[in-house]
Amino acid sequence: MRTLVVGSGGREHALVWKLAQSKDIDKIYCAPGNGGICDIAECADIKAEDVGGLLDFALRQKIELTVVGPEAPLASGIVDKFNAKGIRIFGPTSAAAQIESSKVFMKSLMKRHNIPTADFEVFTSSASAKDYVKGLPASGGKHKFVVKADGLAAGKGVVVCTTKEEGLTAIDDIMEKKIFKDAGNKVIIEECLEGEEASIIAVTDGEDAVPLASAQDHKRVYDGDKGPNTGGMGAYSPAPAVSAETLGGIMKDIISPTIDAMLKEGIQYKGVLYAGLMLTASGPKVLEFNCRFGDPETQAILPRLKNDLVDLIDASIDDEIDLFSLEWDARPCVSVVVASGGYPGEYKTGFEIEGLEGLKRLKDVYIFHAGTKKAGDKFITSGGRVLNVTALGSDIKDAIYRCYNAVNLIEFEGMHFRRDIGYRALNRAKSGGNNG
Repeated sequence: MRTLVVGSGGREHALVWKLAQSKDIDKIYCAPGNGGICDIAECADIKAEDVGGLLDFALRQKIELTVVGPEAPLASGIVDKFNAKGIRIFGPTSAAAQIESSKVFMKSLMKRHNIPTADFEVFTSSASAKDYVKGLPASGGKHKFVVKADGLAAGKGVVVCTTKEEGLTAIDDIMEKKIFKDAGNKVIIEECLEGEEASIIAVTDGEDAVPLASAQDHKRVYDGDKGPNTGGMGAYSPAPAVSAETLGGIMKDIISPTIDAMLKEGIQYKGVLYAGLMLTASGPKVLEFNCRFGDPETQAILPRLKNDLVDLIDASIDDEIDLFSLEWDARPCVSVVVASGGYPGEYKTGFEIEGLEGLKRLKDVYIFHAGTKKAGDKFITSGGRVLNVTALGSDIKDAIYRCYNAVNLIEFEGMHFRRDIGYRALNRAKSGGNNG
């Protein structure tokens, strides 16, 4: 089978790596790919957002299966266009992808169908949004709420505010300065949920769904969950906070009702449904939905998956998810993002990455490239998130140790990374908490 993977990040490298293990795959292309992906797939210089260019390429190369990594082409209708030409593709249509491309659509859908989420209000003008923030009641002299841009903002359109002044600044940045462009035409202001975060990624055929192993992302740039939000600084799987009982409740009360709600509103949701959740004292609530595999959660999940990924994708496309069961490596997996200096703000690229060759000798350690390009036999930094260093371990402590042992062998100018990925799971293990 001739396969195309769309995207250029660590998630796409992990997808290509897993697909390459399939008995059904003869040739893999990736567009546009990155330095690491080029070692296992043929990369095509076509941007992920160039749906027309990707369609022409797929027709020309007689692609038999396309797997889409990022959200932008899904929101732009790549699935609709490929389906119209009879090309097999995995992912939701543009109508279904609204669950990520419009937070207003997502929150309104949950409200209409009683799916647990934070209380919220929608605003189409900065003046009305600011008036709302100014009128929020004081709570011990503190205010804690969240301002979200409506549209796609590469995972960065969410601002957690602890004062009214921070909220007013966030509204200015999003709606007036347009730091996220048209994504800021509307904003949502919602209550700030308290608890522990977890990510549940399910694969669905539009009626039934099967959950992947749980994971937990680390969004903030600095240790201890400090600093601004990023696209994700690391993840681990499984998330001990998500017990089998909790997962069953999430599927019953959140994932399945959401798929059913879409169907009731005339939209069949096929592909990946990613729920970013807060495990609150009153139960799991939805922070966000995404219409694709998580990044960096995928890099921590796929090394644990024993099944052929193509079989899972086929089950989604062919309406056979109800017949599918997943098998997992019991060992936990940790993935640490190594980023360029300055990320998620301004950063410089073009630095040689040293130490990668030595990592090939480490057992159960995988390097998924994100912002890299190849220059001869060298790898050069080309993005904010540069590498995902990933390791399996006998337990969470061992996985963390092995992962950071590998990270410490890597060098490039300005590199930085969090040194506490997996700390919540480690704390639970030390206290004898649920192992998930």
